[in-house]
Amino acid sequence: MALKEIVEQTVAGLGYDLVEIERSAGGLLRITIDLPWLAPSADHSVEEQFVTVEDCEKVTRQLQFALEVDQVEYRRLEVSSPGIDRPLRHTQDFERFVGHTIDVTLKQPLGAAVASGQVNANRKKFRGVLERVDAVAAAAPVTPAEPSWQIVWRDEIVAKPGQKISKKRTLPPLQALGFVISELKEARLAPIVSFKGRAAAQPLDESEPI
Repeated sequence: MALKEIVEQTVAGLGYDLVEIERSAGGLLRITIDLPWLAPSADHSVEEQFVTVEDCEKVTRQLQFALEVDQVEYRRLEVSSPGIDRPLRHTQDFERFVGHTIDVTLKQPLGAAVASGQVNANRKKFRGVLERVDAVAAAAPVTPAEPSWQIVWRDEIVAKPGQKISKKRTLPPLQALGFVISELKEARLAPIVSFKGRAAAQPLDESEPI
């Protein structure tokens, strides 16, 4: 049985979601898990919960047994919760973090037709606030439409040393990049540290400087 299949079955069987599998130098096998996400409804909100040390220990014990049975080679096993740069891979991940700032890397450069002179046509990496948009029309009636997303950002004004930026300054225009998940090489939460916990990004209001 393949490593990913073993880990997915074991983690899911214990009631957790598999976020990431990494093999590192020295035989380290790093597994990242999370608690299943429940989308909030109109009737009630859902308080976000986090993986504990006890959760990681429980998964570690079960994985050690499963990996031994299937004779998977590794020297050290590490099970942890997602960090501040949590990867986003599935539609549910994107739905969960709508309104948060994320980093995306495209498989292919943006291209001149899409860039329209506003950004470099060879650019692949972007950071912005994640939004859900209407689904892209299916290429054929038998093919379901793929959920479509966008990130929205405003380029920062860079001040020269000693220069003060007026609060009444004209803000740079908002920019948006639309995409579907299959166009991405990678997507992660932007590693922005906050001592108040994870929270949605502030809206990029046209009337307020950022």
